[in-house]
Amino acid sequence: MQVLKFGGTSVANSINIQKVISIIQKSIEHDKTIVVASAISGCTDNLILIGNTAAAHDKKYMELIDKLEEHHLQLIDELISSEYKAETIATCRDFIKNLREIANSVYMIRELSNHTIDLIMSFGEILSTKIISAKLNSISISHKWIDSRTIIRTERHQSQNIVDTKTTNTNIKKMLAKNNCKLYLLPGFIACDAQGRTTTLGRGGSDYTASLLAVGSAARILEIWTDVTGMMTADPRVVGEAKTIDNISYKEALELSHFGAKVVYPPTIQPVVSKGIPIYVKNTFAPHERGTLIESNPPETQSKIRGISSSNRIALLSMEGNGMVGIPGYSSRLFDTLAKNEINIILITQASSVHTMCVAIDEPSADKAKIAVDETFAYEISLKKVEPLKVEKGFSIISLVGNDMKNQSGASGRMFDALGRCGINIRAIAQGSSEKNVSTVVSTVDVNDAIRAIHHEFFGESKKIINVFLAGYGSVGKNLIEIIKQQKQYIEQRWGKEIIVVGLSNSKKYIINKTGINLENIDAEINNGEDNSSGEDYFDKIFSCSLHNTILVDCTANRYVSSKYNDLFLNGISVVTCNKIACSSSFSNYKTLIESAKKEKVSFRYETAVGAALPIISTLNQIISSGDKVHACEAVLSGSLNFLFSNYDGKKPFARIIREAQNAGYTEPDPRLDLSGTDVARKITILARELGLTVEQNDIANKTFLTDEYFNGNVDDFYLMIDKNEAYFKEMYDKANVENKKLRFIASIKDGKAKIGLEKIDNSHPFYNLNGTDNAVILYTDFYQSPIIIQGAGAGTKQTASGILNDILLIN
Repeated sequence: MQVLKFGGTSVANSINIQKVISIIQKSIEHDKTIVVASAISGCTDNLILIGNTAAAHDKKYMELIDKLEEHHLQLIDELISSEYKAETIATCRDFIKNLREIANSVYMIRELSNHTIDLIMSFGEILSTKIISAKLNSISISHKWIDSRTIIRTERHQSQNIVDTKTTNTNIKKMLAKNNCKLYLLPGFIACDAQGRTTTLGRGGSDYTASLLAVGSAARILEIWTDVTGMMTADPRVVGEAKTIDNISYKEALELSHFGAKVVYPPTIQPVVSKGIPIYVKNTFAPHERGTLIESNPPETQSKIRGISSSNRIALLSMEGNGMVGIPGYSSRLFDTLAKNEINIILITQASSVHTMCVAIDEPSADKAKIAVDETFAYEISLKKVEPLKVEKGFSIISLVGNDMKNQSGASGRMFDALGRCGINIRAIAQGSSEKNVSTVVSTVDVNDAIRAIHHEFFGESKKIINVFLAGYGSVGKNLIEIIKQQKQYIEQRWGKEIIVVGLSNSKKYIINKTGINLENIDAEINNGEDNSSGEDYFDKIFSCSLHNTILVDCTANRYVSSKYNDLFLNGISVVTCNKIACSSSFSNYKTLIESAKKEKVSFRYETAVGAALPIISTLNQIISSGDKVHACEAVLSGSLNFLFSNYDGKKPFARIIREAQNAGYTEPDPRLDLSGTDVARKITILARELGLTVEQNDIANKTFLTDEYFNGNVDDFYLMIDKNEAYFKEMYDKANVENKKLRFIASIKDGKAKIGLEKIDNSHPFYNLNGTDNAVILYTDFYQSPIIIQGAGAGTKQTASGILNDILLIN
């Protein structure tokens, strides 16, 4: 024998009922079968509304009954063949007629008793199963429809209908002995008492009916057919990548269900659990998928963590006071008060000092609890031994469920760490005495983020999440976003990391999304972002997010952004930057940043501040770390200046070539920084410091080729001045050309001193054939007889963006 139960969504319409019929057909090929069905989806709620509307002396109850009848008649019309249709319609109308008479009586006397509302609700399951029965008859499937009220017996106990299991089991055995058939069809949810009055089994009533029938018939299995593919590792509406749990123990399933998983309702499946009958949860709409098998001893798996569930609308009740310390009885009085007021305690946690106690309850009961507890402890409150009960609302409970949780080494730590990485505050913690769950209380605002974070930790791919806040969404920033999108799969496969851009700002707006910004719609999002005119709000929000493994990527040339680096370090945030300002500022500030990053155990990477994507700083560090010594260095560190002097031959005005470089993104936003030598001075300052020199930018000897008058005024004035002095630039070029030399803006470090300037070099120099935006560095060391030369593109937004990405990935 097997028992199949179909829920409301499974019989919601004619298409779904056809699926149910197909499942039944295949099931009876293998074994005798008992089928239990719920009312069609939404029907029970409508029947309750009919009863309440009639009791309120509102004639709209008649319209509600008409709609209910119309819905069921439509099902008959779509499902039942003409041969059986008239009879089925007549049966349906007879039941609806009875419903009208009962509702009319309620309307007349304006009273709705418990027995009457139970009777009204019973019509839902009766109508749905009568229609299924007619469909089975129309396709010649032999079966027996049996009214559950003749089988399931209940008794009234403390305002609840309690099943008389002894009588019920006897009735089930009589049913099977009297009707020797292969298929039985019964309505779920409904029963009767000893007086023959209709009763109902409450929440999950159809599951309860099926569970009782499975026990009474000694079924080999109970199948619960619903609208999800079994129990999931998390709510799939919250976690898109939630997985079906193939096998789970009864106790684990009950834990998941207790804390929010809606697939099974613990009290209703207790009969089969006590008898060790397996429960198979399957999807009516995907019958070929495996589903979840709930049993006593499921197969061992590599991970004993089964799933995550949550309960919302939780309130925390906190009882505090010095008078509680060492005095017995406070806990029992609190629990007794809540019990007397029918307030269910969901979770308990108490400080080891016994100074505070915290319990979680359903939020709707919070105000009643406050009044009752304060009344119970009124004397102690008046003496200030305890504080008035503190009530906090807006919380959720998240439970990590698995077998033998107390011996799951590191499970709790991983759970809390996952929440910490997302900046989610834990309000309370508890571990069930069943040793099957660890529960945390978090703000409901954070609950979905928390579930996703925990699920990723235990069930996601083993990749490291990198949360990136981006400052600057100009050419470099946009190229970085594009590269991150393009390289997503490779980064995950090669590096085992996933980069999530959680924040982005430009000079006007900023956006933050702790779960990740949609990179496909980023322009629209930033245009509708928060005001960033001060710059402060963006950083305040970054700090408040408190995300773990976070990197601020600075794609600006902004002094304010660079001034925030130390604050970022103090908040546990690493920095990747192409902004040269911080590392070339005063030596004391540079040293403070290096030491602060080291102290706070975060990373500070600025490879792109010197040579775009060229590995200049990393090569220097490797040479020094290996014990070698760099005693001299020559470098072309400005891709823009190299572009200018390798392209200028006097035929095209020097100003036009500068504009071309600026439009191509080779220069700084203000090209005067390049042509003044300021940009190169900053870079050589950084390199000198990496070599261990205590150098200030002002110490750099600058043999500039432009006088101070070029830098008076704004950028437009600068271009006018360049145009005006075209003859000067032509003369410089001609003098070098006559000597068969080329102009190169070279930075060098020798004997502890650094200098920069425009120089003429002949064809024996490695920089002679340096073209375009290429940079080059020559390092003279003790270990290498021939100098080490690093050469490649030193300017360009794509190159800089790729170098930034490399720095991000190199952070552990």
